[in-house]
Amino acid sequence: MIRFLITITIGTVFSYCTSTSSTNSKAEVEIRAARQASNQAISNHDSVAIAEFWTKDFHIVSSRNSELSGRESMRQSFAQEFKLKPNVVYIRTPVTIQVYENWDMASEIGTWTGQWKEPDGLVKLTGTYYAKWHKLNSVWKIRAELFTPLTCDGSKLCDQKPTLE
Repeated sequence: MIRFLITITIGTVFSYCTSTSSTNSKAEVEIRAARQASNQAISNHDSVAIAEFWTKDFHIVSSRNSELSGRESMRQSFAQEFKLKPNVVYIRTPVTIQVYENWDMASEIGTWTGQWKEPDGLVKLTGTYYAKWHKLNSVWKIRAELFTPLTCDGSKLCDQKPTLE
């Protein structure tokens, strides 16, 4: 009897897990693919490719409270960061994506990591983020991102509390 109950329980859990993963909407699948491609563009230090994922009026609030508006301004900021920090890598990992198809909008909530070398050590930042997506001309683009740090290790930079501008 116990073996039967364990088999039923495992089967139910497996069925639930496979059914929820297959119910991802087409929009969610597209957004997850876009996020993965944007992570790859960052890994490749390709600021032109990264900018393709943003709307023209893209806005960001960084983990250190810097704010920047506009796709081209942000592209230039990434290009400069890649020059100053040749080993910088940022990875965004979606946890939840919710889509409102009627208005072609979606929210993405996830975790992020950032890593680069400073003179006194390897900085490792982690945190959470929120991204607002809009579907424009059949393509999902990011309109805004907000990053909140939760940990920082490896450098004196981590002791420098960000200020509000």
